[in-house]
Amino acid sequence: MPKLHVKKGDLVQVIAGKDKGAKGRVIRALPREQRVVVEGVNLIKKHSKVTHQGPRGAKEGGVLTMEAPIHVSNVKKLKDDEKAEKPEKKAAAKGDTTEATGEDK
Repeated sequence: MPKLHVKKGDLVQVIAGKDKGAKGRVIRALPREQRVVVEGVNLIKKHSKVTHQGPRGAKEGGVLTMEAPIHVSNVKKLKDDEKAEKPEKKAAAKGDTTEATGEDK
């Protein structure tokens, strides 16, 4: 069975695909398929019918929103303390505070 560079619970960032730049925790790792399920990434809608089978009787039907697996090569492992990949830019320099508040003149 191949080894993945991420495991369940790791913080990852999507580096390719429709959710590029999104961050989340790995919910499930599927090493045989080389895929991972990331929380809040690659959301799909799944339609389900009402059934009256199962241990608790009736199952409600409707549209469920759930995460689908993405390929492990499309995610990058982040450190837990890493909040953003790039440092945030400063809004204004220290001397420019009068323009922002409107207290000039």
